[in-house]
Amino acid sequence: MDITNIITFIAVATLLVVSPGPNGFLITKTVPLSGKKAGFANIWGFVAAFYVHGTLSIFGISILLVQSAQAFFIFKILGATYLIWIGIKALISAFKVNNIKLPDSAKKKIKTVSMRKAFWEGFLTNVLNPKVSMFYLAAFPQFVSINEGAMNAYALVTAHSVVNFVWFSVMVFMLSRIKNTTNNVRFKKWLNSITGVVFIAFGSKLALMKNG
Repeated sequence: MDITNIITFIAVATLLVVSPGPNGFLITKTVPLSGKKAGFANIWGFVAAFYVHGTLSIFGISILLVQSAQAFFIFKILGATYLIWIGIKALISAFKVNNIKLPDSAKKKIKTVSMRKAFWEGFLTNVLNPKVSMFYLAAFPQFVSINEGAMNAYALVTAHSVVNFVWFSVMVFMLSRIKNTTNNVRFKKWLNSITGVVFIAFGSKLALMKNG
């Protein structure tokens, strides 16, 4: 595989990773509320979803999303519904914290998630996102020669995953270093409110996205 091709792909993947989106907001919500380990569980969920999208792209299965308007619509609505659901849950959590008087020790335990749940949140946020699928359908094939085997294609998926892991790991460590601030109950209420609005906005935007 040509080194220039690899560098170009990494540059494109990096732009996709660092651009504002649901992944960054999910990490920003998870780490203050549930800790560093849960944040890394989110990231591993992202990575697993990339390999799902990569596999579908390599074997041509997900081309249905482009060729079939109905398949794209169903997939899009599933993704939009999931993002809106996360947003609604965050808003409900913020509302509950605002209206229920609890001791500080109890408030710190509100809305923490298990490692398994954090992983699946990260996984579903990406695997149900048609924009990630479109990246693997539109951009990804341009960097893979028909003469190259699947292993070379998976090497690009791995490169994308590494960029993703590094970027969001930095976010996790930065958020965990300001733990005293992020553990503040008012901050958590504000964070849940902002997260809820943002995820509902992302979900609504995704629901209105057109195929092609």
